[in-house]
Amino acid sequence: MSAPQATRTTALHAGAWWLWALGLATAASRTTNPLLLGLLVGVAGYVVAARRTNAPWARSYGAFVKLGLVVIAVRLVFAFVLGSPIPGTHTLVTLPEVPLPHWAKGVRIGGRVTAEGMVFALYDGLKLATLLICVGAANALANPARLLKSLPGALYEAGVAVVVAMTFAPNLVADVQRLRAARRLRGRPDRGVTALLQVGLPVLEGALERSVALAAAMDARGYGRSAEVPPAVRHLTSVLTLGGLLGICAGTYGLLGDAGGGYGLPLLLAGLAAALAGLWLGGRRSVRSRYRPDRWGARAWLVAGSGIAVAALMIWANDYAATALHPPAVPLTAPVLPLWPAASVLLGLLPAFVAPLPPGTSRADRTEPADRTGRADRSDRTDGTERADRTDGTSSASKASGAAGAASRGRAPDGDPHTKEPTQ
Repeated sequence: MSAPQATRTTALHAGAWWLWALGLATAASRTTNPLLLGLLVGVAGYVVAARRTNAPWARSYGAFVKLGLVVIAVRLVFAFVLGSPIPGTHTLVTLPEVPLPHWAKGVRIGGRVTAEGMVFALYDGLKLATLLICVGAANALANPARLLKSLPGALYEAGVAVVVAMTFAPNLVADVQRLRAARRLRGRPDRGVTALLQVGLPVLEGALERSVALAAAMDARGYGRSAEVPPAVRHLTSVLTLGGLLGICAGTYGLLGDAGGGYGLPLLLAGLAAALAGLWLGGRRSVRSRYRPDRWGARAWLVAGSGIAVAALMIWANDYAATALHPPAVPLTAPVLPLWPAASVLLGLLPAFVAPLPPGTSRADRTEPADRTGRADRSDRTDGTERADRTDGTSSASKASGAAGAASRGRAPDGDPHTKEPTQ
């Protein structure tokens, strides 16, 4: 199945991208193997590079990658300075220890830094960084406005708040890039702490102006209106929603626990049914219409299913390859890449081949502008040659007429020094 060009009608549902990214994040939360985590980051990065657009939110993926690197660095610094609960025998360095009062028992600053503690901190920080990068992939691929259109009516107001929060980071990154480009054009430095401090105030000003404009637009569109609903329906909606959420939590706990496998799945299904019924009743209070709602087609099922399959297979891999998914830090051992968990992670590459292509990435789009440019250049050269020929012809005719007029008046043409004017 070849991927078509993304248009308004063939664009992938935004919820499919989020389910795919959350599936990768779930898989990352079930392992501390750095090789598998690096493979998950590579899968997410390849899909983002292949299917993201030129929209402002699509440029936020690099910021999430940098944030993940910062998280790893902070985790390592904390383990280096504050120590690690993991015992170790390979001492890297011994720092001067700061004496603390008795009420701070169990906390230390300085002391012995072991290789086992630093490796454990690296694994832990890499897992958290992978979770952030997966969320950044969803931010870079899913249009937040289209995601908001797909929410149920009962979650519309909460969805607006979530969408505004999600678009904060992409807009912030776009503002920083725009201001840095402006500083480069003015011949000012755009890197370093000084440049960052000078860029911070315009970024804050732009964020405040954007928030005021957003508030005015929401107020003009009647944000927060609700229809008149009988009290009985309102109370039933609250009971179904809260009861459904409690059932989902209890069912999930039963599935994850060893003793609750018998009642976990029925309770989870009952909670989902109650929550969906509550959302349907709550949607009756929302007074809004949908213009061209997004369709959930076969490609959306494939994209979402690939992420869910990666998560399910990684959870299953904890039963038969627990040691490979969680390499021990004590004793120090080199991590190995398990075959079947790695193959399950590669299923996450499916969206790079089945999702619609972003605008301007097909072969026809790449060749057609070049052809048009070549034809334009050839036409420009032809027009320039014709204009030059006409100009040369006009100049020659003007010179000939000027020479004939000068000869009739008894004057030499310009540029002939051997002919003198007759004296009167």
